[in-house]
Amino acid sequence: MKFGTLYSYWGNEWKCDYIETMKKVSDIGFDILEVGAGHLPDMTDLQLEEMKKTAKGLGLTLTSNIGPSKEYDLASENPEVRKNGIRFLTDIMKAMDKIDSRSLVGAMYSYWPCDFETTDKEAAWERSIESMKEVAKVAEDLNIECCQEVLNRYETYIMTDCAEAMEYCERVGSAKVNLLLDTFHMNIEEDNIPDAIRKAGDKLGHLHVGEANRKLPGMGSLPWRDIGRALRDIRYDKGVVMEPFLLRGGSVGADIKVWRDLSNGADERILDRYIKDSLTYLRHEFEF
Repeated sequence: MKFGTLYSYWGNEWKCDYIETMKKVSDIGFDILEVGAGHLPDMTDLQLEEMKKTAKGLGLTLTSNIGPSKEYDLASENPEVRKNGIRFLTDIMKAMDKIDSRSLVGAMYSYWPCDFETTDKEAAWERSIESMKEVAKVAEDLNIECCQEVLNRYETYIMTDCAEAMEYCERVGSAKVNLLLDTFHMNIEEDNIPDAIRKAGDKLGHLHVGEANRKLPGMGSLPWRDIGRALRDIRYDKGVVMEPFLLRGGSVGADIKVWRDLSNGADERILDRYIKDSLTYLRHEFEF
């Protein structure tokens, strides 16, 4: 297993200095930095080359996280919106190829956060699956794995548990379309988190980890040792990426619904200590 974190941990906006953040996560001991996939198409080739060179020099793997806005909804009733979504994800994957990022993860099958304006699930599935088949062709050409994130009922109606995600991926029918499970969402939707991981088996392409209140692993009560045992049972050897959200305010606080400070007033130095301690704890629980 490779361990990583989402880029936005230290701030409350969906942005960061990627070069400096890569150096920080490498110093802490992470193997992966998960970047904002939507940022990549707006970067110059020179900026992308610098990201690739820095990551390689630090021995870091870059994964790319996307929650498309409604204008790129692959499940939209509007065919032009679906075309925009396919084009958007294609542009992202072309930029990912330039930084050697081989995992695109998130709720790319629709849009995020969902406003639940329409909830015709069956029709949305049909449209989304047909669109994803087009995305999968690009993913196959570029050797990029697209991992569909299973979200909780308050953030999507499309797929909310492991079983649904497996059916969706099976219907798309591409080895490059697999699923992403997230312990925060699983805590709401799954009967048993370790059992869901075992059900996913080799279709599990990526794992997001965080406590039930989105704090760092080890700050709450999720059964991390049991989760680690399930991962070992399926011989999981891919990304385990933290998605911690401790800071209120800004666009991150608004989108994630962080309405109070979860950091206990931590400054950057203390935030560094929190996440380093969490990494040590998680490796211990997963690699015993």
